[in-house]
Amino acid sequence: MNKFRLKRTVKVVLRPALVILTLVLSSFILFRQDRKPVLFLIGDSTVKNGKGKGDGAQWGWGSIIGDYFDSTRIHIENRALGGTSTRTYRSKGLWDAVLKDLKPGDFVIMQFGHNDGSPLDDTARARGTIKGTGDESKEIYNPITKQQEVVHTYGWYLSKFIAEVKAKGATPIVCSPVPRNNWQNGQLKKGREGYAKWAEETAHSAGAYFVDLNKLVAEKYEQMGETKVAGLFPADHTHTNYDGAKINAAAVVEGLRGLKDISLKSYLK
Repeated sequence: MNKFRLKRTVKVVLRPALVILTLVLSSFILFRQDRKPVLFLIGDSTVKNGKGKGDGAQWGWGSIIGDYFDSTRIHIENRALGGTSTRTYRSKGLWDAVLKDLKPGDFVIMQFGHNDGSPLDDTARARGTIKGTGDESKEIYNPITKQQEVVHTYGWYLSKFIAEVKAKGATPIVCSPVPRNNWQNGQLKKGREGYAKWAEETAHSAGAYFVDLNKLVAEKYEQMGETKVAGLFPADHTHTNYDGAKINAAAVVEGLRGLKDISLKSYLK
């Protein structure tokens, strides 16, 4: 076979393969361009109560916040689960599932704290974390999993979420926990020196955006007054009804609008 015929044969053989490769690459590029960014929400029952359908007249703000975003341009995934802490959201495998789906350009809003103050190793849930933001740890026997476990601080777990979101090329946003319906002498007990403070400290030290949801909601509650706020809590001092969830969701959006240089704002209506 002469060189001319050999070259023509090679071209004939390679041409279909090149066409297929071009189609595959084009499809991949189009898929990447067409994929909407995703806003993942992680947290406890104040973000998603039950199945997020208002069971028991209780709602988390994550079930409402989608109304503020342009759904044609961004997708909202409420992955919060009631009863979880920063520790158990990870140990139950919930965080691994989010990480699996997380892509560059996505966003993660995290709000924990209400359950982190629980005992470390009680027989009911064993979900607590060590108070603060330091490197302290404690090895315990977990009566739920029946295994030894090293428990870290609230800030340690929160900083791990932040680092892993950033490693995925996504944007982490930390919210301080919403205040409970606790009043004393006509004043709302905000809990500013606890988890709200530690959430802010961790967000700043780990390089995440921060929304002071505790402060924003507390200001709204104090304007409303103790009697009206009581009507937002149908069963206890932690879980709001639909109107309360709307207040909390609006506060999250208010906080987002106040952030500098975050592209998530461009997806708001």
